[in-house]
Amino acid sequence: GWNTGMEKKTAGIIVLNGWAASSHAWDLCGFMKTHTHDGESPLLFSYVDQLDAKPEAVFEKGGRFVLAGWSMGGSSALRIAYRYPDQVAGLVLIAATPRMMEDKESGWKGMSPRRLEALRKGLELTQGQGFFGVPDDKPNPYMMDAPDNLERGLKYLLETDIRSEIQNAFGEGCPFPVHIFQCEHDGIVRSSNARWLNEVFRDAHLHLEPGSEHAFTINYPELIDQAISSCI
Repeated sequence: GWNTGMEKKTAGIIVLNGWAASSHAWDLCGFMKTHTHDGESPLLFSYVDQLDAKPEAVFEKGGRFVLAGWSMGGSSALRIAYRYPDQVAGLVLIAATPRMMEDKESGWKGMSPRRLEALRKGLELTQGQGFFGVPDDKPNPYMMDAPDNLERGLKYLLETDIRSEIQNAFGEGCPFPVHIFQCEHDGIVRSSNARWLNEVFRDAHLHLEPGSEHAFTINYPELIDQAISSCI
């Protein structure tokens, strides 16, 4: 487990949540209960915060941070990393992708617009309760947010493609450690996305689990804790 009494060294921690996700997505991660050397707790930003560029505002003030991003938050973490590489102490990518949607022209394996719409409708109908396959004995990492926020998030997922920016920034080398986590049969973000990221971040630690869960932080929190700890 995570030693919450341990004095940490230099970096803060910024956590970027997934689309339509609640803070419960990180309930089982021990690092969320610890603090850095200056007493700061990890900063958790919702997907709406990300749409409003609130994490970037923190980076603009200075400081070094470990970035942990899950799903849509992983996309935000990638975007922040190439904008502020000198301020990143480590990058922990969890079911992350630089492009959510499929791209037949380049052969990119992503979601079809029809699948994304089914995802939105399913979330709406179930209020997020177990729609993504969360075990019964785990916290529910999803919530039903305001419809206008959900639509803003969907627009981000539909339009975002930062593959070229990531390649340009890190294709020749990366100045910070990178950890990539993914379930092999995740139905939301394809595991081929994780392998693509590993090709860009050649020295990254790639960890593929055999399951199909998207809520990696709930199912494998100890792996996230280990990655965060190694970066701080």
